[in-house]
Amino acid sequence: MVRTRTIIPILAAALLLASATLAAEEFESHYSSVAIENCRTVDKAKPGDGEWQVWACEGRAGLAVVRSAADLRETVSIGRSVAAARQEPAANAWFGPFNLAGDTIEWRKEKGAKAPFAVIQRWSVSDSENIDATGRPTPYGLLIVTRLPPGPVCHTAIIDVKENAEPNSLARKIADENARAFRCGTDPVLAAGNRGRAIELIRP
Repeated sequence: MVRTRTIIPILAAALLLASATLAAEEFESHYSSVAIENCRTVDKAKPGDGEWQVWACEGRAGLAVVRSAADLRETVSIGRSVAAARQEPAANAWFGPFNLAGDTIEWRKEKGAKAPFAVIQRWSVSDSENIDATGRPTPYGLLIVTRLPPGPVCHTAIIDVKENAEPNSLARKIADENARAFRCGTDPVLAAGNRGRAIELIRP
């Protein structure tokens, strides 16, 4: 009887682990660069019109990535064309603090599928209330999950990099489970996992 009681929990744990492993194997990631040097300028400010610029970068599965910068803040949007990407909700998803989008995008898709359903990108937001040793605002890292077509392109989740032990794994889990069903403009953007200063900065 003692042996049976010991074996049952072990079998249950093994089944749960196998289930989680199987679920992870249903998806895969691919990567692309949105570094400025790998993109082309498609629009920029005219003299006297401030300082802003828009770049088009090559994505995956025929999708275009549009990276925009103005007043030390960025947006990143994705669409079936550059024009379409610039009309998506993500193209207007500005953060209040100064920020910088990372140069690498992770594309999530089901294994064997042609089209990805979400992207994950790292961002840095500046904390002007806390100055570092160099005299500059302290940067904090975020991971942002964005849903892809069909349907609108918008942020679905944000993850505080510093406060979570495995932020990339958490971002993939959220993307895989929630991005496709997320309703842009209706569902609130999820602050997943542990929350720290990075979340406070963009959600005061």
